[in-house]
Amino acid sequence: MNHPVVSHDEWMAARRALLEKEKAFTRQCDEMSRQVRELPWEAVTKEYVFDGASGRQTLADLFDGRSQLVVYHFMFHPDDKAGCPHCSLRADGFGGIGPHLNQRDVTMVVVSRAPYPKLEAYRKRMGWAFTWVSSGGSDFNRDYYVSFTPEEMAEKRAFYNYTLQDPQAPEREGHSVFCKEASGAVFHTYSCYHRGNDKLNIHYHYLDLVPKGRDEGGRGPFWVRRRDEYPKA
Repeated sequence: MNHPVVSHDEWMAARRALLEKEKAFTRQCDEMSRQVRELPWEAVTKEYVFDGASGRQTLADLFDGRSQLVVYHFMFHPDDKAGCPHCSLRADGFGGIGPHLNQRDVTMVVVSRAPYPKLEAYRKRMGWAFTWVSSGGSDFNRDYYVSFTPEEMAEKRAFYNYTLQDPQAPEREGHSVFCKEASGAVFHTYSCYHRGNDKLNIHYHYLDLVPKGRDEGGRGPFWVRRRDEYPKA
């Protein structure tokens, strides 16, 4: 690689200068996180029912005794034979954080529209331990703008990531956050989609540190496969 090479002292001076910029960026991120938490909430008044290992559960049930819930919208259409490889990569990154989140009064679940037996078979294949439920019997995916009709797909026009655009796939990825009060009332507090998920992509945070970076040549994550589908190195 053709890259500047300098003395240790020069490297240290450049690194310290960059550190000041990193600190400023961290403070900006802290401020953005504060604004996310200060968004107004909207009440969830529709009854949603999910199918999973515990049978049929409501959205309130998914909190599992805690007051905060994070939902990852995993792309898995009812007709798909396997889960989205990009969502699978993201799931590899959050697969083990559930017990840690639980200590902060947070439950995390994964939701897809495919029937539960498909989800469970794929979860076992990938070795994940998180809770994964099917929303196929409700409007949940539609109401949170991650599933699209055949008509929307044909017209290449649907509401996704807070604007009308070509959704590019009948199922899309995202995160939604909910809060439940002691009264049992549930509120939607936040959702992010598309590149709004980047801050939660642990693999990219590591790739952004190495000399080649993401090394995608402007093509996006073309290289991603399910982890048991990569050629052996």
